[in-house]
Amino acid sequence: MVQQSGTLMRSLWPAVFIACAAWLVWYFPRFILLAGLGNDNLNSSYETAGIVDLAVLAGAVVALVLGVRAAAPTSGEGVIENGFDKLSLFLARVSMLLIVILVGVMFYEVIVRYVFEAPTLWANELSLWMAGFIFLLAGLYAMQQRSHIRIYLLYDVMPRWLQRLCDVVSTALISVFAIAMIWGGYKEAHDKFLRWETFGTAFDPPIPATMKPMVLIVISLVAIQAIVNLITDWNKQAETHAVVDEGEIEEMIEHARHQHEAGRHD
Repeated sequence: MVQQSGTLMRSLWPAVFIACAAWLVWYFPRFILLAGLGNDNLNSSYETAGIVDLAVLAGAVVALVLGVRAAAPTSGEGVIENGFDKLSLFLARVSMLLIVILVGVMFYEVIVRYVFEAPTLWANELSLWMAGFIFLLAGLYAMQQRSHIRIYLLYDVMPRWLQRLCDVVSTALISVFAIAMIWGGYKEAHDKFLRWETFGTAFDPPIPATMKPMVLIVISLVAIQAIVNLITDWNKQAETHAVVDEGEIEEMIEHARHQHEAGRHD
């Protein structure tokens, strides 16, 4: 029962975070006005953030903190070795839940379009919007899991000191790329965000205003995760990578055995 309660809480916090974040993203111009950075368009279209908006913001922060603390790996996800891994894992859970919501939106659109012949004005843009967030957060999850593309054919035959050198070079390249992206894209992302640029459709979601800054934020997190991985893996022994990861299979079998035993005790 305790294990089931912990699993429920780990699923609850990403859902709460998504609900609060959805409100904040849609009504974020209210916070721009609260900071005194609004333009004439925002001043005429939105009101300043009130008590409800601030409460939702607090809820998002609480869900983020508690969700990160409760984040735990499942079978095949390895071991959480530091706090930043927990943050990346929590954001991965958010992206996984977003996939479920995305499928629900698409299924709803298919039903109303082809069964009732009453298509929505918002499903397509909302799907694109969520898919963008999912794509970005999935990249962070891949970096945390070390599941990005690596050429093990050469890497595995290298001595450990040369593997470390390759890790340093790859991490440096990732960091330089992140810095270049931020350097080149900050002004555009800043301008789109403050004027709350929208998509220009009937639904008119603020996709440019949100996705441009999100790209820079996530690429920064990916670079930090790469650096964290480098530090964490520095003193580890060399690993070999077979076509089938036997260690992962053994870990999944052991996890399934523990789950079975826990179910019997309950």
